Amino acid sequence: MGLASNPVLLALTADGAQLAARIRNELGAGKVHGLAGRTSDCDETFTETDTHLRGLFRDGRPVIGICATGILIRTLAQELSDKRTEPPVIAVSPDGASIVPLLGGHHGANKLAGRIAKITGGTAAITTAGETLFGIALDEPPPGWTVGNPDAAKSVMAALLDGAAPCLVIEAGSADWLNDLPLDADGQWMVRVTDHAIEANPRELLLHPPTLAVGVGCERGCSKAELHELVARTISDAGLAPESVTAVVSIDVKVDEPAVHDIAQHWGVPARFFTAEQLEWETPRLANPSAIVFREVGAHGVAEAAALAAAGPEGVLIVPKQKSARATCAVARAPNIDPQAVGMARGHLSIVGTGPGDQAHRIPATDAAVAAASDLVGYALYLDLLGPAATGKTRHDFNLGAEEDRCRHALDLAAEGRNVALVSSGDPGVFAMAALVFELLDRADDPRWQRIAIDVHPGVSAMQLAAARAGAPLGHDFCAISLSDLLTPRETIDKRLRAVAEADFVVALYNPASKIRRRQIETARDMLLRHRPADTPVVVARNLARESESIEIVALADLRVETIDMLTVLIIGNAQSRALMHDGRAWTYTPRGYEKKSGPAGMRYSR
Repeated sequence: MGLASNPVLLALTADGAQLAARIRNELGAGKVHGLAGRTSDCDETFTETDTHLRGLFRDGRPVIGICATGILIRTLAQELSDKRTEPPVIAVSPDGASIVPLLGGHHGANKLAGRIAKITGGTAAITTAGETLFGIALDEPPPGWTVGNPDAAKSVMAALLDGAAPCLVIEAGSADWLNDLPLDADGQWMVRVTDHAIEANPRELLLHPPTLAVGVGCERGCSKAELHELVARTISDAGLAPESVTAVVSIDVKVDEPAVHDIAQHWGVPARFFTAEQLEWETPRLANPSAIVFREVGAHGVAEAAALAAAGPEGVLIVPKQKSARATCAVARAPNIDPQAVGMARGHLSIVGTGPGDQAHRIPATDAAVAAASDLVGYALYLDLLGPAATGKTRHDFNLGAEEDRCRHALDLAAEGRNVALVSSGDPGVFAMAALVFELLDRADDPRWQRIAIDVHPGVSAMQLAAARAGAPLGHDFCAISLSDLLTPRETIDKRLRAVAEADFVVALYNPASKIRRRQIETARDMLLRHRPADTPVVVARNLARESESIEIVALADLRVETIDMLTVLIIGNAQSRALMHDGRAWTYTPRGYEKKSGPAGMRYSR
């Protein structure tokens, strides 16, 4: 969808928010921003409509306003400058009957309006002349196509509207999407479809089709600079248009080769990979089959074979293998190449934390990882907590306690080339899945797992939110201990508790008690009481960020263990922690010693 991806659905009324949520859910993308005091259950709220809307527009965010067109027009009028860079702005009537793309029609707004119309049963009021008359927009070609000289598109469309049809010259690719365009073999304007790098004449529109696949091979550890230079030289010497390159392709043993991914990122195309068996099928079509390469990788070629495999049966090798000291490159052409349909992508595993569960406490990086994922793996409740963000994803639900099964399944899915999000609550690195994933990688000998790309996105942990709800009990040195003895021996837990008590750390206690496990919390309370005052404040936080959330601050000596369960996290202060009343409620904090910094000028702060 281009610029129309990840839109903001702006709602000013309760009914508008409901319609916005419905559109968001069925699109499987976007966030609902609602006017505070007039909407509810929105992803975000705002108080000043004009300021918020202008900020979204300046940030390049597509906006779907569930409101009158006049509100959007009056608010954004002063922001308009360059239509080539402005994001889509769409007005949707509160009843969903009319969907009007106001700005960015050729940047995705028209297509998005059409999708919204199908959802609401309304009418998309497309007003851009080219699409209205001919059903196409020359400056917004199909995915994979590129306009070589965008400024010429306006002139060609203007000529069309004046009845002056252009001539069409197809030098490469399949241009079926232009079939409804009025044409004149003697037209004064030309639409040229080519995958060559040429300089357009003043009355010519260049369209670059998705026709080229760049195959590469390299030694392990080949420098990025060497591969960059080889690919750039190969494309340039052949006179090809970089805009027509659809993918960088290679053998699957190179799926984790940094230079291959770097060149794909540089050219703005995906990297895709084939097995040795798939490449060997291309041997009859190779210009330079090699027995040496076959002995090394099981296929008679890599660069040429990968390029041909990506181009498919209709493809032809147009640039045979080119060499540098440690790399090879070749180019194949086909009428139309969909890079997502060839080979395999490098598997990607994102280990994410949902925070305490509600969207308001989920960081943007987690939302982005979930949005990019094809598959979600996790405890069923944690996946449910993602709400609309899980829409359109393949879910792999697991029961509580199947932690290793979850991690192995996520790794296996990623090894198949999928983009996987392994979902934890809280922070994935705090008593959660991240450590187990790396433990499995450390002790496994599965080469498929070793080639997976992995990243970890932090989340708001239970102790962080509990501390924020109660004030600042983690204001000085602190630690966290899980009291569960399912994986850690009781003796080890007791040893750590004694050390924490003697060192006077603030301590957050996770998994403090279950229905059958009560001794550890009693031991912890009594052990800490021997080393800190009886009135040491304790934060008892239960069901954080959920409807039944409760936050209580009690003295350590008054801590009642019978009220504590697995849904509770405790934060127990140190000997300096204090409780106070403010604004009619109790708070607690642990001072760092700033009062000792006081001087003639008063309190001084340092970081």
